Amino acid sequence: MSLSRRQVASAAVASIPLAFAATGTAHAGGRRHRTLYIAGDSTAAQKYADAAPETGWGMALPFLLHRHLAVANHAVNGRSSKSFVDEGRLEAILSSIRPGDFLLVQFAHNDEKSADPTRYTEPWSTYQEHLRMYVEGARARGARPVLATAVERRRFDADGRAVPSHGEYPAAMRALAAEERVALLDVQALSLALWQELGVEETKKYFNWTATEQDNTHFDPPGAIAVARLVARELLRTRVLAPRDVRRLDAEIPQSWITWPEAVA
Repeated sequence: MSLSRRQVASAAVASIPLAFAATGTAHAGGRRHRTLYIAGDSTAAQKYADAAPETGWGMALPFLLHRHLAVANHAVNGRSSKSFVDEGRLEAILSSIRPGDFLLVQFAHNDEKSADPTRYTEPWSTYQEHLRMYVEGARARGARPVLATAVERRRFDADGRAVPSHGEYPAAMRALAAEERVALLDVQALSLALWQELGVEETKKYFNWTATEQDNTHFDPPGAIAVARLVARELLRTRVLAPRDVRRLDAEIPQSWITWPEAVA
């Protein structure tokens, strides 16, 4: 994913306020709320006012989870499984995560950048090696790791068939999840099926298509809500979360609920 100067500036602060806001919360009786941490890239990340209407699916996920389960969205534009670690972002999560929390990991879009050694990973070696860092780090702290295959881009062939864009990365993640016995949310397969169902023209309403930009990677509010719904349903299907943890899986979520705060200076 290419980044503009605006995106880089806003991404630098994307995880900090949400991480602090979501941790350490307790019930009146002294029981701590659990927190679901997101480690990922721009498809999930918090967006700010200067990026609207671009929306990460992590911005919509809290509307699908009950209030006793907080979301700490550490996803940042342009990061791969490697660069997220190299920049100390995984360590920042691991310093806050507690027993009973969750670490949801979605990477591939930027791992695919073979011309950029700071981000590139090879699916069956370095990609899996880095994903293991997230899995082992969460488990060492009593938290539960969850792997999510990368949400698909909007890409169709000449016959109107939705085309996968992530190469071997989803298969490599599925294999690692099976080997490590980690819950897998197959967002790649589910989103590809959803784009196929919606079709070439209707999918434009789910991506960041504006008068000045035709973006087939990032979402607008309807797209972010749709992908967050896939994530929440998968969290329930895989029994990572219980029925009491989720809400509104089939209910309409007003687009007006999505807001873009001003970036922290």
